[in-house]
Amino acid sequence: EGGFAPSVQDNNEALDILMEAISLSGHADKVKIGTDVAASEFYSAETKRYDLDFKNPTGSSDDMKKSAQEMVDYYKVWLEKYPLVSIEDPFDQDDWDAYSLFMTAVGTTTQIVGDDLLVTNPTRVQKAISSKACNALLLKVNQIGSVTEAIQAATMSQLAGWGVMVSHRSGETEDSFIADLVVGLRAGQIKTGAPCRSERLAKYNQLLRI
Repeated sequence: EGGFAPSVQDNNEALDILMEAISLSGHADKVKIGTDVAASEFYSAETKRYDLDFKNPTGSSDDMKKSAQEMVDYYKVWLEKYPLVSIEDPFDQDDWDAYSLFMTAVGTTTQIVGDDLLVTNPTRVQKAISSKACNALLLKVNQIGSVTEAIQAATMSQLAGWGVMVSHRSGETEDSFIADLVVGLRAGQIKTGAPCRSERLAKYNQLLRI
């Protein structure tokens, strides 16, 4: 998606490098961090564990395989150490209990964004509202399939007091409609990649024109 990905050995090192870069830029007092954990990628439904070293070709040690409660504690350390204000997909897409647990722990101070959890689907959004599973929607129009349903999901979320983050998809084109949509919905948040390739820049340029 056009981002810069230096070679790092663990998640904390990546955040430390990011904080160093922010500090060197002179904007440490202005910048906050958001992360997309994509936890479904390293969750085992069989063991109900999250493998933080799942890319290791030799296999991961037991201490890198975390329960939902251990992941909550892991994220809480991040929240205390870094200016982290938004966490997307911190748990597997069907681990509803873990989301509710996390919301109880940090939901009043941290934005917990549902992407794989909600898939811009009004039915899943309603379930998340009822179970207090998250407090923000990642809105992808071509994930649900129509602008009408996407707007329905966004409106439900806003009426529940949630945040709404309008997002691009992988394999993005230079179509800039989501820039118009994020303004039209008054969402205030857009996720559209690093500003270094034309299909990403198109959205930022449209925001400037608006």
